[in-house]
Amino acid sequence: MKLTVLGAGCWGLTLAWLLTDNFEEITVWGRACDLTEDLIKNKHTSKPLEVQLNEKIEITSDLAAAIKDADIILSVVATSGTRDVCENLKKSGINSEQILVNASKGIELPSLLRMSEVIKDVLPDQKLAILSGPTLAKEVLAGKPTAACVASEDMKVAEFVQRACNVSGKFRLYTNSDVIGVELGGSLKNVIAIASGFAHAMNLGDNCAGTLLTRGMAEIVRVSIQLGANPSTLYGLSGMGDLIATCSSPMSRNYTVGSMLGQGKKIDDILRELGSVAEGVKTSKAICELAKKLDIEVPVSNAIYEAVYTDITPDELLAKLMNRKLKEEEKYV
Repeated sequence: MKLTVLGAGCWGLTLAWLLTDNFEEITVWGRACDLTEDLIKNKHTSKPLEVQLNEKIEITSDLAAAIKDADIILSVVATSGTRDVCENLKKSGINSEQILVNASKGIELPSLLRMSEVIKDVLPDQKLAILSGPTLAKEVLAGKPTAACVASEDMKVAEFVQRACNVSGKFRLYTNSDVIGVELGGSLKNVIAIASGFAHAMNLGDNCAGTLLTRGMAEIVRVSIQLGANPSTLYGLSGMGDLIATCSSPMSRNYTVGSMLGQGKKIDDILRELGSVAEGVKTSKAICELAKKLDIEVPVSNAIYEAVYTDITPDELLAKLMNRKLKEEEKYV
């Protein structure tokens, strides 16, 4: 079998490394401007993480050649580039029988569409699955075990990807038919991870960390249920599992963004210093727009939106959150 990975960023290269022994052929596609000489010649990169790929893995900027004869096409491009990549896949002759697996976590702006909706908008007949879960790249590269879920409206597709991409002892995959819940859980938790890093930088303590985790989860559940998700999905790997991992680890790019915001740094400077995509930044805008459309309160997400897009200080933001009108805690059965 052949695997094609679209996106030569940290997670894309990590997945190519992880799945090396599962496929006879693996090709990594990236834009020419993203492919370094070291990566092309030596199958190696050191930024933002060090990854040494197997010699059998091909690196190319030729999309048509990359997807030719691929059984699974794993998309790990930034959510802002997903539509363009899908348009180019269409032009490059993607076959509707090839399985496209999206592993990027975010919501398109300004459409507010989930990634599966974006993909289906361009490639309506494509076999499609979503890969999501607690998957910090640095730990995966260190060989530490984790699990994730493969969601698809077609369970045969989900089961095929599950069998093809499961890595014994390292990467355990579960199937799920709730595409909406899996996508929203993976996307919206990035905003809460920013909040967690923010609180840590302000030295607000473990009680506050626990508070943010649970109140943030309440926001994710409220929005996701209104959009058609099964509540139980959000307490699974792509929801609570991913939330716990990213809200407690400095290895998370979104947590790192929050930590730098909590130190009073400005978002443009942070993103320049980070040098890679942190999906939670744009998702903070998306969830606030979704919540407004649905008439749902999302105070933690609103606070992060303000932290990213306005000049409010960390102390002002904390006071604004803590002094909101008192209310009853929600109950989800």
